[in-house]
Parts: sequence; structure tokens; C-alpha cells
Amino acid sequence: MIDLYFAPTPNGWKISIMLEECGLPYTVKWVNIGVGEQFAPEFLAISPNNRIPAIVDHEPLGDGEPHAVFETGAILVYLAEKTGQFLPFDPVGRSKVRQWLMWQMGGLGPMLGQHGHFKLYAPEHIPYAIDRYAREAKRLYGVLDRQLADNDYVAGADYSIADMACFPWIQTYKRQEIDLAEFPNVKRWYEQLKQREALRRGMDLGRDRINRNPQQQAQAAKILFGIEQKD
Repeated sequence: MIDLYFAPTPNGWKISIMLEECGLPYTVKWVNIGVGEQFAPEFLAISPNNRIPAIVDHEPLGDGEPHAVFETGAILVYLAEKTGQFLPFDPVGRSKVRQWLMWQMGGLGPMLGQHGHFKLYAPEHIPYAIDRYAREAKRLYGVLDRQLADNDYVAGADYSIADMACFPWIQTYKRQEIDLAEFPNVKRWYEQLKQREALRRGMDLGRDRINRNPQQQAQAAKILFGIEQKD
């Protein structure tokens, strides 16, 4: 059994998708990041960076003690290696998946996160920041679109953890005001992945718990963004 420490965010959904796709049994441990539960000592013992998601595998390979894993890329690779799914065995194929997984973790996720922050949540409208991250978001969409022009999936011919890492961030395109028509290969891939039942189950997890306007709540704004509400 795997414990999934989770909140309904794009990073959280990466792992719920993977668990559903692999068919692994898991128990959801809800972490209310709006009230600061990610800073609790019990959670920090599992995820030292005080970020969700994290997992604890109570049945790791080798029958050792329960094993905690934090950081989404590390979790996806761990689960892929545990199950032998969604990460190729051949060195070249494995390298391609890892490259695109690192691209998502170092580029697509952080840059779309910054764009969303300055566009949707920042207390001040800063045109330079909004424009800078909007341009970078579109550049990254362009990178992904070119990759998908010649490939069915992000890292090649087969569905992999690279697709699972990218999908939850691409699904924010409406709020980010990205026109998918400008990126036809991304749109084709996005619509194709939406048909996967396991992916949909993973994306549905916690939908009823989403707080779409945390900047309007003093405690959540301070905890999540460091924003002090003015009287």
C-alpha cells in the first residue's frame, strides 16, 4: 500500500495519474496547503522541502522498511521502476523520457507556475512580469508542439511518465489564456490523453477541494504566496 500525501494541484495530479495508470493501491493523505499543513513536522519528515506531493511506500522492493519519496520527478521514476511501467527498459528510450521529464520539472512547470502567479494571484499588476512569463509560457508550448509534431507522445512513440508530468500543467491553459489552436500538436496530444480513463480518474482526485481564489483569503495568501493582506 502507498500513502499519497496530496493536494489538488498540477504537481499533485502528476502522481495520482501515475498511481491510477499503474493500478497501485493507495491511500490519500490530504494536506491542506492553504492552512500550512505542509509545514507540520510529520510531513517534513516525509517531504523536507515542505511541498506536496510525497509518498510513503509500505511495500518497497526488497521488503525493507517503509520508504518515503518526495519531488514529483523522483516519485514518478520510483513508481515506474517499482512497477516496470511507463519508463522504457532500453537505455536510449529511458534517456529520452528522463530528458523530457527534467524539461517539465525545470521549465514547463515552474514557468507556467510563475505566469499563473503574476497573472492570477499577485497583489500587484506588474506588466513586465506578466509579459515576461507569458512569453516564456508560449515559448515552452512551442517547444512541446515541435516535439509532438513527429511523436505521438512527449518522449516518443509510447505513453510515459513524461506525458503524465506535462498533462496537468497543460490542462491549465484556459486560466493561463493560452490558445491551444496556436499549438495544434499539443492540442491533438491533449485531447488524446483526455480519453484515458486512468488519467481522468487521477485528474478528478480532489477537484471538490480546489480553492481557486486563495489570494482573497488572508491566511492562505500569506502561507502560499507570502502576501500580507492590508487593512
